[in-house]
Amino acid sequence: MAARNEADSLPSLLQALRRQHLPAACFEVLIADDHSTDDTAAVVAAAAAEAPRSVRLVQLPPGLTGKKAALAAAEAQARAPWVVCTDADCRPGPGWLVAYADLLAGQPDLHFISGPVRLTPGGAWFDGVLGLEFAGLVGVGAACIARGRPTMCNGANLAFRRSTFHEVGGYADNQGLASGDDEFLLHKMHQHYPAGVRFLADARAVVDTPAPATLRTLLRQRVRWASKWPHYRTSAPRQLALLVLGANISLALGLGLALAWQALAPWVAAGWVFKLGADAWLLRPVLALLQRPRWLVWLLPLQLLYAPYALAVGLAGQRGGYRWKDRQVR
Repeated sequence: MAARNEADSLPSLLQALRRQHLPAACFEVLIADDHSTDDTAAVVAAAAAEAPRSVRLVQLPPGLTGKKAALAAAEAQARAPWVVCTDADCRPGPGWLVAYADLLAGQPDLHFISGPVRLTPGGAWFDGVLGLEFAGLVGVGAACIARGRPTMCNGANLAFRRSTFHEVGGYADNQGLASGDDEFLLHKMHQHYPAGVRFLADARAVVDTPAPATLRTLLRQRVRWASKWPHYRTSAPRQLALLVLGANISLALGLGLALAWQALAPWVAAGWVFKLGADAWLLRPVLALLQRPRWLVWLLPLQLLYAPYALAVGLAGQRGGYRWKDRQVR
């Protein structure tokens, strides 16, 4: 894990890791402190003092900053052949690491594994809509991996083979980007080992991550994600982004056209029914995996909001500047 100013979140994460069903002797916890200005380092150091063989604090040296640098520093001190990543504010269930171990026992030739992530309510009015949208991202990412054209994954829950990490150059070619520690690595490993990438569709592997508590926080997060778009080197993520944006804007424009020319109303209605039906078909198994089937009731509100939201985030992401972890990123 990379951690910056996560002193409040880390105790819960460390407790979740102590509850793992995988024996403690089978894994170690490495937390890299990215120059925190709070007690993050002290929290990790205290945990390491209690369990010196299984918890270690990694301090980033002066001049190195950012999540990629922190993850690379932790990976460099790891002793196991596989690394499993999550974020400092996440909560994995007790079967998290066992699920990864079981998959690797049955498929030892894998190089990269993407895991499911579930939003926990942040107390905002848009929690339900956001949870469903996030589930859609999980489902699309899993489907693209299954189709052999990976597009997205989430750094809150993934694993990779360390030898392959070094073989593809780690984060070296995108070190300057604050985001993308997950997806750029996924794309590079798939290019080298097309049959070595899997999505872990196991309910034990679900990791909970907190939803943004305010609209401003949400937009900052999504602008950070969108800023990766110009730097993708494979065509699948670009094509998917354009397809999603085009489809949702078309539906929104269709409503306006149907109001102006009522003869178009049946065709617009058919387009909406087809889109919502396809979304429900994709989302049902994903929501079952995440154990949140009730989120499907937010499908229509999400569709109504998605076009202006996606367009605004996409345009803002192209500007290239945002704040993240109390730092201005350009």
